Amino acid sequence: MGQHPCGTLWTPCGLVPRRIEAVLRAEGGVCKSVLGRKSKTKPNGKKPPAEEKKQYLEAEFTKVRVVDFDLKELVMLPREIDLNEWLASNTTTFFNLINLQYSTISEFCTGDTCQAMTACNTIYYWYDERGKKTKCTAPQYVDFVMSLVQKLVTDDDIFPTKYGKEFPNAFESLVKKICRYLFHVLAHLFWAHFKETVALDLQGHLNTLYAHFIVFIREFNLVDPKETCIMDDLSEILCAPAPPAPAAPSSPTSAPSPSSHNHVTER
Repeated sequence: MGQHPCGTLWTPCGLVPRRIEAVLRAEGGVCKSVLGRKSKTKPNGKKPPAEEKKQYLEAEFTKVRVVDFDLKELVMLPREIDLNEWLASNTTTFFNLINLQYSTISEFCTGDTCQAMTACNTIYYWYDERGKKTKCTAPQYVDFVMSLVQKLVTDDDIFPTKYGKEFPNAFESLVKKICRYLFHVLAHLFWAHFKETVALDLQGHLNTLYAHFIVFIREFNLVDPKETCIMDDLSEILCAPAPPAPAAPSSPTSAPSPSSHNHVTER
């Protein structure tokens, strides 16, 4: 198997094609580094009182992207790459990118401004190792997420980087756990910090990163749709195929079918 060192942000495994590298550079190019995190736990959700207007659904913002690649094609498993290797490299990269994206607004995400970890109509709680339920502030929750994921992706017994070392039997379930946590962070960024993201002119990066992540987890069934449904309205907008660019005439048989356009939405 190939390598996927966590320090390699843009070309995990050394196996990512040039166009995928371009997407990753665009998604993370303007973000800054974030220091280590701490702790670990499990989330749950309950509904807060009222739902606010979703600025991130307005057309003037959803149309902003930083790349125009077919994300579905980007996440598909290449024939020459092992599935676990592909999941490992992409999961590690998404962790880095989401961590970096959060760092751009972290000064606005405080215990005072975000007294609970909210996203749409959900408040997320943590459960410690003894099963004790704890309501955390959003920055605490994100700290827990990033600490746990950092610990997992840097553990060579879980994310092996040496040739010939096998992935553990529970690897896929751990990837699913990581992706669920990362989704919570992305959802919070849109729900609580989209205004700051727009002020920084980073909505295109956030939109592209989110769409790329959603297409990836749908392709490999990594997060239960019941978990992500709170953001379905945004997902269906951002994951819809972009209008085709003008091109040289081609035969009718080469045109994509309606079902291929709806593939991501249906999943």
